[in-house]
Amino acid sequence: MAIEYLKRGKSDADRAEDDAKTRAVVEATLKDIETRGDAAVRELSEKFDNYSPASFRLSQQEIDDLIAQLSDRELADIKFAQAQVMNFARAQRASMTDIEVETLPGVILGHKNIPVQSVGCYVPGGKFPMVASAHMSVATASVAGVPRIIACTPPFQGKPNPAVIAAMHLGGAHEIYVMGGIQAIGAMALGTETIDPVHMLVGPGNAFVAEAKRQLFGRVGIDLFAGPTETMVIADETVDAEICATDLLGQAEHGYNSPAVLVTNSRKLAEETLSEIDRLLGILPTADTARVSWQDYGEVILCDSYDEMLQVADEIASEHVQVMTDRDDWFLENMTCYGALFLGPRTNVSNGDKVIGTNHTLPTKKAGRYTGGLWVGKFLKTHSYQKILTDEAATLIGEYGSRLCLLEGFVGHAEQCNVRVRRYGGINVPYGAPAPYRDAAE
Repeated sequence: MAIEYLKRGKSDADRAEDDAKTRAVVEATLKDIETRGDAAVRELSEKFDNYSPASFRLSQQEIDDLIAQLSDRELADIKFAQAQVMNFARAQRASMTDIEVETLPGVILGHKNIPVQSVGCYVPGGKFPMVASAHMSVATASVAGVPRIIACTPPFQGKPNPAVIAAMHLGGAHEIYVMGGIQAIGAMALGTETIDPVHMLVGPGNAFVAEAKRQLFGRVGIDLFAGPTETMVIADETVDAEICATDLLGQAEHGYNSPAVLVTNSRKLAEETLSEIDRLLGILPTADTARVSWQDYGEVILCDSYDEMLQVADEIASEHVQVMTDRDDWFLENMTCYGALFLGPRTNVSNGDKVIGTNHTLPTKKAGRYTGGLWVGKFLKTHSYQKILTDEAATLIGEYGSRLCLLEGFVGHAEQCNVRVRRYGGINVPYGAPAPYRDAAE
């Protein structure tokens, strides 16, 4: 194996130090929100967003006025993108069926898919108004049938962004708040004097938002750890440096800590992509952000073979993986750890981010090893139930249950079974004794 790094990003130790600083800030801030509620939220909003309205929640009139600021074309584009996301979410929802089966005569087992009862959707927007994130969280929760959907987004340039608010409203949000960062996450999860807490938090965000969700997990549910954007390009000589560099920088512009990684088996493509990135950074309007991100978190990894490319890709488990090779479907068949795949040069991460219909809230920081991205199923809880309809079934299951409980030493558990054996089977089982073994029970 000869994996070679032509460019490396920050070391793991440096990244861990950054994470530790973030953890401390988030912990103190959440404690303050829990203690002081609305007052803490307002102070944080004034400090970080220079925003302190009479009410953070938008009224219906305010929502209508904001939507009215959009052109017909802008509104149509938002509705088109939202329709694609909802169409795919409906197809996914249809794949999740309730079941009820008779596993033994008289024994009925089943499960029901029940929506989470309240969800807080975070839509980033302080630096760029992330209109599409509203589709991914709010509209998808709506398809799942969540009865209370609240949405938070930070002010953009000192005021609510009309396009983001329109997407939230059209997606089905019941309450819309203009607040961002830790204060929004804390307010939704912990509750304040004016905001009832939710059962679940969803949506991407910066490192502070991701860490706030991590610290609140358990108290509320979360979709996944969705921190700063990550992208990976897996490419061979079937594509050129321009398309590789464009796809890498297209995600690096998200923030100052967005990893972008090229994995290739072509030294020529690797070196040309490095040069092309330098060229594009000279003309990209968002280069001030993308340059820092590429400098600190960009990597170029040269491999000997496709098998090595696959191994490296699965180890990194990137959020977005753009595959442009002579065997794209081979990567689809064999990759196991990632957020979402974008297959072939005609496809790109921006498709998934904005309009194609798949959900763009995806796992970061290697979470793709154990979870996929946000989808309609994340808003549904699969709850099992069971019922026994006959005396014979109650006796049969009770006898096995009695003996198995005592095998573990749980006498009280065994008696739950024994009382049914006595009552429905007419079998005299002494208190705390195992049910007798009968040939009929085999």
